[in-house]
Amino acid sequence: MKYRRRVFFTDKQKSAIWLPDGQQRGQEWVARNPTRSDRRAGSFKINVVTGRWADFATGDKGGDPVSLYAYLKGLSQTDAARALSEEWGLL
Repeated sequence: MKYRRRVFFTDKQKSAIWLPDGQQRGQEWVARNPTRSDRRAGSFKINVVTGRWADFATGDKGGDPVSLYAYLKGLSQTDAARALSEEWGLL
C-alpha cells in the first residue's frame, strides 16, 4: 500500500483534479479546502511522499487517498474505496 500511496500522491495530475487550485510546495500539495469557505491556500496540505493530509485550521486529517476522497466527497471510507476502485479500474 505504501508504494501505491506514493504513486498516487506524486502524480500531480490527480492532486490537481481533486484540488485544482493547489500547487506543489516542496513535498506538499497545498490548496484551499473545498469543504469549507477557505479564502486562501495554506492550511490544507497533502504530503506527497507519505500520503498524509490535514487541514490544520479544522483538525481534519487522514493518511491515504481513500480517506482524502471520503473527506472531500462526504463519503464513508467504504463508499470512497468502492468509488475509487471503479474510477481506477480495479473492479
